[in-house]
Amino acid sequence: MLNGQIIKGIGGFYYVDTENGLYECRARGIFRKQKITPLVGDRVSISVVDEVTKKGVVEEIEKRDTELVRPPIANVDKALIVFAIKNPKPNLSLLDRFIVLAEKENLEIVIVLTKADLDADNILDELKNIYELSGYKVIPVSNKTKLNIDKIKEELRGNIVVFAGPSGVGKSSLLNEIDKNFKLQTGEVSDKIKRGKHTTRHAELLKLECGGLVADTPGFSSLTLDDIGETELKEYFIEFDEFDNCRFGSRCVHENEPSCAVKEAVENGEVSKQRYESYIQLLNEIKQGKRRY
Repeated sequence: MLNGQIIKGIGGFYYVDTENGLYECRARGIFRKQKITPLVGDRVSISVVDEVTKKGVVEEIEKRDTELVRPPIANVDKALIVFAIKNPKPNLSLLDRFIVLAEKENLEIVIVLTKADLDADNILDELKNIYELSGYKVIPVSNKTKLNIDKIKEELRGNIVVFAGPSGVGKSSLLNEIDKNFKLQTGEVSDKIKRGKHTTRHAELLKLECGGLVADTPGFSSLTLDDIGETELKEYFIEFDEFDNCRFGSRCVHENEPSCAVKEAVENGEVSKQRYESYIQLLNEIKQGKRRY
């Protein structure tokens, strides 16, 4: 038996990276009976059927640490949420939505702010103040000046990472800067996407020279909050935890309740007003969605 990790799955074949190389594997029928589908990112044990042609069979799947639905990847450690300081102007409500979705999946979150060389209006300091106060690591980067590219490599090393963020913020350019071999892969991804929305997509993990694995599919391809309840949302605004001692207890959604500790923290500057406003906006979206059914 060989231990390895599935780095690509397509058409019922699973490509498992092991210390002896890459094996093309089928999965045992028992998984289908147990209604278990192997996922990219799964740590597995395989039996070798043919060493010459590198064929094998997935025999066992280790317990997953995390499991994303969109994209379907197991054992993701970290989400790098990438937004630009300028061009396009950062939409903080959208950034907070990405954070909520990553928190829901229990991922470590790093906020990466690209195009730091364009920061003529001190937007970087403003964003760092908001998100570092909220408890997140914020790393400004610049492909032009090579600012903090090494720090991003450190975040990737030894981890399975999804990059998430809107188009135009420089995710592909950043990956190219992190790993010069990635240029070909980025082009291939772009070509796949251009062929139309009905093109079959498969998840794949790409090895980086710095020692990490990055998903080639967009992080959080769906940005809806359909699976999040009204009283659940506050759990994904981690800075609320310290003040979650309202007299209404777990039923308090920090909106209209009197003597709310979170609202007091906002007034006292201990919780970012901008983050709280994002929270209320998302809470209203969830309530309206529930009313539609």
